Amino acid sequence: MTHPQDAFFMARALELARKGRYTTDPNPRVGCVLVKQGLIIGEGWHKQAGFEHAELNALKSVEPAHSVEGATAYVTLEPCAHQGKTPPCADALINAKVARVVVAMQDPNELVAGRGLQKLKAAGIEVCCGLLEADAQALNRGFIKRMIHQRPFVRSKLAMSLDGRTALASGESQWITSDCARADVQRLRAESSAILTGINTVLADDPSLNARVSEDVNQPIRVILDSALQMPTTAKMATLPGRTLILTCLDDAQKREALQAVGFEVFVLPAKNTRLDLSAVMTFLGQQQVNEVLVEAGAILNGALLTEGCVDEWIVYMAPCVLGDQSRGLFSIPSLQTMADKKTLQLREVRQVGLDLRLTLSS
Repeated sequence: MTHPQDAFFMARALELARKGRYTTDPNPRVGCVLVKQGLIIGEGWHKQAGFEHAELNALKSVEPAHSVEGATAYVTLEPCAHQGKTPPCADALINAKVARVVVAMQDPNELVAGRGLQKLKAAGIEVCCGLLEADAQALNRGFIKRMIHQRPFVRSKLAMSLDGRTALASGESQWITSDCARADVQRLRAESSAILTGINTVLADDPSLNARVSEDVNQPIRVILDSALQMPTTAKMATLPGRTLILTCLDDAQKREALQAVGFEVFVLPAKNTRLDLSAVMTFLGQQQVNEVLVEAGAILNGALLTEGCVDEWIVYMAPCVLGDQSRGLFSIPSLQTMADKKTLQLREVRQVGLDLRLTLSS
């Protein structure tokens, strides 16, 4: 049973969880608030994989003058009940003698999946689950999808003019959108576990594919789809810290060894019609513990992803400019014969970012 003040304290726990949005991968973002007699006596959030969880950080933050016994713990995700890199959080709350635990959502991880709640109940603690559940799910949609479907949450970022063009016929595209929109993209990158692009983008732009934000960030993995292993060993990414995965369907040992010699990780995956099987790519990334993928690619790869239904969310920045009918479009897809064949997306949100509009759509 929930109380009138519960939503306020859970909202605070969610706010704390968001502090880890750039650093917790592959773990979920979790916040915890300890309340006694209507006052917050402790707060914590999960900061990084391998470090203490939100509940333990909240318990450690309590001043000696306060006692946790009889308090209520507000946690955005079910406390774990298994021994991982850190001890079970359910045990920590039981040992602290809290009287009540309010949880936003059950953990989809099969190692937990209700066991933490049962352990708390068995210890005589009052347990409520489901408060602000939709907010908690939105915060960890990549983790949830990986736990349930064994593949990451995928969103693609695109920038276009008013007439739906992404670049001039020459390929020039810097810059269609404003500084504010490009800063927003850096935050999208920072939230992502991996940034994925195609080899054509690498050959044209030699990108870094890193997140440039002022906050602490675990840099996302760089993922290059390269069916024919055209990746240059001199690419800028070879000089950057962090992982760069090259996914291919060409089993060429000589090319693979040359790329591995400069630090790239090369994986051979199944093909579909002589190109990488995109479904197999997403399954592989789930196996690599990738929660969220940000796609930054051209019309060919985005068209293939749209056709195969591999993208969960599209973020489209629309700039108030016109590039003309000779410029490049958003998607390269087979010619559609009837309106019944059109690709329909659901518009979820529209907001202004600087001079541009940011459209959020789902497949």
